[in-house]
Amino acid sequence: MAEKLPKLAKANLTALVVDDNSVNQSIHHKLLDRLGIQNDIVCNGKEAVDAHSSGRNYDLILMDMDMPIMNGIQATKRLREMGISCKIAGVTTRADEEEKKEFMDAGLNDFQEKPLTISKLISILQNLELYIVKT
Repeated sequence: MAEKLPKLAKANLTALVVDDNSVNQSIHHKLLDRLGIQNDIVCNGKEAVDAHSSGRNYDLILMDMDMPIMNGIQATKRLREMGISCKIAGVTTRADEEEKKEFMDAGLNDFQEKPLTISKLISILQNLELYIVKT
């Protein structure tokens, strides 16, 4: 029996995947596609900031925390300083309580440990009120 997937809260939901690892990029892209979420991929926090600076608007950013050039904390802080209010979910292998607090203090709206799975992505969408449950 196929897993019931959530219905998105709004049509044409868009996401930005920010990760320097091509395997993670591919996994995140496929999971988002499976839920019908249009998505773009960038390789580091600076590219995420540049994408928003160029006028791209997203409903969700899946932000890796450990990246070269500009890490996820730096990028999240910069996006918030720019007035970007979209939902940002940190996705990382680092997950102790002190680091989680640091991530959330930077302006994240949610946090999940890697590897990202469909159930973890659905949890992010539920926590950020970006979907409604199918009935």
